[in-house]
Amino acid sequence: MRSARPAWTSYQILVSGFACLIFCGTLLLSLPISTRNGESLRFIDAFFTSTSAVCVTGLTLVDTGSHFSIFGQLVILILIQVGGLGIMTASTVIALLVGKKIQLKERLAIQESFNHYSSSGLVRLVIYVIKLTFIIEFIGGVLLTIFFWSDYGIEAIYLGFWHAISSFCNAGFDIFAQGTSYSKYVNHIGVNLTLTLLIIIGGLGFFVLNDIYQKKNWKKLEAQSKLVLTVTLAFLIIGTLGTLIIEFNNPQTLGRLPFFEKWLISFTQAVSRTAGVTTIDINQFYPSTFLLFIFMMFVGASPGSTGGGIKTSTFGIIVTTIFSVTKGKRDVEIFCRRVPNVIILRAFVIIFVSIAIVLLTTWLLTLSEDQPFLLLLFEATSAFSTAGLSTTISPELSDFGKLLVIITMFIGRVGMLTFIMSFALRHNQGFYHYPDGKFRIG
Repeated sequence: MRSARPAWTSYQILVSGFACLIFCGTLLLSLPISTRNGESLRFIDAFFTSTSAVCVTGLTLVDTGSHFSIFGQLVILILIQVGGLGIMTASTVIALLVGKKIQLKERLAIQESFNHYSSSGLVRLVIYVIKLTFIIEFIGGVLLTIFFWSDYGIEAIYLGFWHAISSFCNAGFDIFAQGTSYSKYVNHIGVNLTLTLLIIIGGLGFFVLNDIYQKKNWKKLEAQSKLVLTVTLAFLIIGTLGTLIIEFNNPQTLGRLPFFEKWLISFTQAVSRTAGVTTIDINQFYPSTFLLFIFMMFVGASPGSTGGGIKTSTFGIIVTTIFSVTKGKRDVEIFCRRVPNVIILRAFVIIFVSIAIVLLTTWLLTLSEDQPFLLLLFEATSAFSTAGLSTTISPELSDFGKLLVIITMFIGRVGMLTFIMSFALRHNQGFYHYPDGKFRIG
């Protein structure tokens, strides 16, 4: 009798789903129709671009606006949208459209992709996410169209909605010609505020947005939402003030600009730690600014959002745990709620393994690439956190270096625990406990 094949876990479904989407995107971007000159993109370059789009990273090897045709740009945009929302969100929508019932296995995969507490109400959650996404992207697209109209005319509609989707998904891609990015609008308040709001809303996470919409009162918000909002605000303040103070007199960045523009640029770049939007040439940053952004990119956005990184809540739990231990507290408490030990353990595992992956990727890049260490560390962190901020060394990477960055982007997008657990066929909780041992640390 033939033995039954073990069923795929929700982790394996998520990882394989992202991998299949990347493969399909690679094939489409390799077609001659995807480029303006009609020449096929090298497989490794198409693979890199597809991974960057699906993982909403924004690292590029070629200028997206001038190299890819309208077809290629639309392929990238679809990959960004599906990658930003998540594989299970997109597949659930398709299943609902064709009248297919969502089975328990799919529900568990959706639960894992959103990092949700329970498997109840997941279909309603997916519908809510889709509606909210399209509403926000539509409003953002209309505003950007208005702001772009004087420069591009009817083309502003395409540019406005393209960049609204990219910004909300924290992707960092842009299709302005010759890699100018948003430098043309460096002092445009409307464009900067629209982009930053899209990035912030996309990076907060759908659960936080839903909690704010339903409660509309700080005291009634869940502890998770309060933690996310607090850490996000702290990073916006730290990033803005840090960039402003460090780069204030740098003649290559902020030094020659009026005071208000310095504030506006510093705020935009602080927000873009998760999205890769740039209005100035970050290659001219001082090393201390690079280190600041490496730290902020590493933390990234929030759970259930379109951004990457170890997540704001993870960082918040780590910091709170450290303070609790130093104060001799038995429990870790956040906004009058106790943090379970298993969550604390997972937070430390995530941050430790994430640091190890970034350092390993950086070390391997130092072996294969002839670039300064700080730039390679910045590139590795940007890839892992799917931030997309780049010092333009991506096109100069060797094929081995590109493959390293591809793997790092993929791990960063699917999530550290999801990637690790995808290799386990089943969970082993254990039915017994060993006696406590006496261990010394510190």
